[in-house]
Amino acid sequence: MPTTAVIQGGFRAPVFDAQSVFRAVMDAMARPGSHRSVSAVTLPPAPMSPLAGAVALALCDHDTPVWLDRQLSNVDVRNWLGFHSGAPVTSIATEAHFAFAAAPDELVALESFAQGSQDYPDRSTTIVLQVESFDAGPPLVLAGPGIQRTATVAPTPMPRHFTAQWRQNGARFPRGVDLILVSRDEIVCLPRTTRIGDGQAGG
Repeated sequence: MPTTAVIQGGFRAPVFDAQSVFRAVMDAMARPGSHRSVSAVTLPPAPMSPLAGAVALALCDHDTPVWLDRQLSNVDVRNWLGFHSGAPVTSIATEAHFAFAAAPDELVALESFAQGSQDYPDRSTTIVLQVESFDAGPPLVLAGPGIQRTATVAPTPMPRHFTAQWRQNGARFPRGVDLILVSRDEIVCLPRTTRIGDGQAGG
């Protein structure tokens, strides 16, 4: 029988809130490096953040296997996701449509996740990283589709050797993973088409 912690904490207005979060994510994907504020949040069990929970409920369903990092892979989080989204949790990174990490600096290599194929590049993993700040880490100068000239973002924490990993991810295009970064109330996205400028330190 589901516990109170599992049943509570979903969207207050599920249809409206899910649409609001989905729109914010799509806008952020279309304009990499831009910040999108989100007011529709959730109250998932710790250590999943309210905004990461909102992204999960807006994007995941019974057809989208979810991978959780070591911090998030506890019974309460797994049951909460299952109750509110129906998404199955997998321990195999290459099977995940979405991956969630509460400790990005401990994340396994980006290449460990599903990369898609040349014919079906959309069959890759979208990784959601919980970050503490968008302006306190090493600055990343971004370029690519959706960016007029350049954009700068300085998220922290990020995966180890992120700049090198991200360039390798870009080299696999059209294959590769996409990133959704969530802070307390904002989303920043880095689709696989986004490049990090030369000389930028990402860890």
